[in-house]
Amino acid sequence: MGLTSKLEKLKFKDSGDHEHSNKDLASADDTDDIDEMDNEGQSILMGIIAQLRPGMDLSKITLPTFILEKKSMLERITNFFQIPELLLAANQTENDLDRFIQILAFYLASWHIAPKAVKKPLNPVLGESFNCYWDNLPNNHSAYYVSEQTSHHPPKSSYFYMIPEAKIRIDGILIPKSRFLGNSSAAIMEGWTHLTLGQHDEVYEMNQPNVYCRGILFGKLKTELGDHMIVKCQKTGYEADIEFKTKGFISGTYDAIEGVVRKIGASEELFHISGKWNDVMDIKNVKTGKKVVLVDTKQIIPVKPKVRPLAEQGGYESRKLWKPTIDALAERDHELATQEKFNVENEQRILAKKRADDGVEFSPKYFRAVKESETKLSDLEYIIYKNFNLNDDANKLKQDLLTIAPILPGQNFNEKFEIPAWKKHESN
Repeated sequence: MGLTSKLEKLKFKDSGDHEHSNKDLASADDTDDIDEMDNEGQSILMGIIAQLRPGMDLSKITLPTFILEKKSMLERITNFFQIPELLLAANQTENDLDRFIQILAFYLASWHIAPKAVKKPLNPVLGESFNCYWDNLPNNHSAYYVSEQTSHHPPKSSYFYMIPEAKIRIDGILIPKSRFLGNSSAAIMEGWTHLTLGQHDEVYEMNQPNVYCRGILFGKLKTELGDHMIVKCQKTGYEADIEFKTKGFISGTYDAIEGVVRKIGASEELFHISGKWNDVMDIKNVKTGKKVVLVDTKQIIPVKPKVRPLAEQGGYESRKLWKPTIDALAERDHELATQEKFNVENEQRILAKKRADDGVEFSPKYFRAVKESETKLSDLEYIIYKNFNLNDDANKLKQDLLTIAPILPGQNFNEKFEIPAWKKHESN
């Protein structure tokens, strides 16, 4: 079956498999979709901005809570894993080039999953974790996600995802760096993701576009994605360079992308990518001139992750840690949200001072530092501490995975999970 037939055949239909858990986090009245930038809010932002200069680092600036999303960045990362149909379809595609295109479609398809209003996820604290699972994937597959804040200055979020039945794993690190640019702010999204298809013995390396918030001083607040995103696979030799275009002051349009697929290091272009990252994206075969839809985001129904009950979670798991803040944001009680957020962050300052006074360094519990000898993993900086062989059967992979962190209901957080990852790796 050719690429065109595969793309036309793949549909996203609603079904019982897409039942959302945690319905209280997604409703028609979700405050993440409400723009709360009124005159008072504008005045608060202006007071903060008056102290800034273009190019300044925003990481140490306390932003007003009305622009905060009701989730941590560690949970926000799971947006990338909420369209499993495309990922599984790519894994089942035999032709190297067609498979590369399907992986590209999977990665491009998730960028539109975001609040309708301009909202920023909560900054994870050092040692914070978010673990979740999906037990409703096609073909009775399941998926698991483990993440941890492995550094605070600079902020680094490490994550791991696996579909044991399909022999798919994803390792990544996100390193956002914020800058004030005048009438806008930029989140420079450093870090890389390695997507491994065990059945094909392939690794896809990919980075992210940057995020811009426009209209801080004047005009309407608007989020844009900008700059270049790269997807490449050394084994097959293909790469994609996708430019997320920001609107010009006079001309241009919002949310446009343009890109090419070619052999790594070659000038000949095989496919052209165009469209809007939050609408329809097309792919054109340069040789034949035929254009087809690569992704239609209006047809996509995200598959939300599921999370263990709060009673089973540890104090540093995202939803438990931030629950008072999130509850206040849901009620739009920003005075209380500000206080609750301060309480979490102030505790971190106290703990950081104690570590410094005691001469103790922080050690992540799920991720270990990449060794100098692991050159192919160097851009990840941290990796899940347990070794996995994707040639093992799905049951063994799942059993090994569930020893890393509490993920499924019935798994309580306890002291064994607190052991530093580097110690557990040595005994692995």
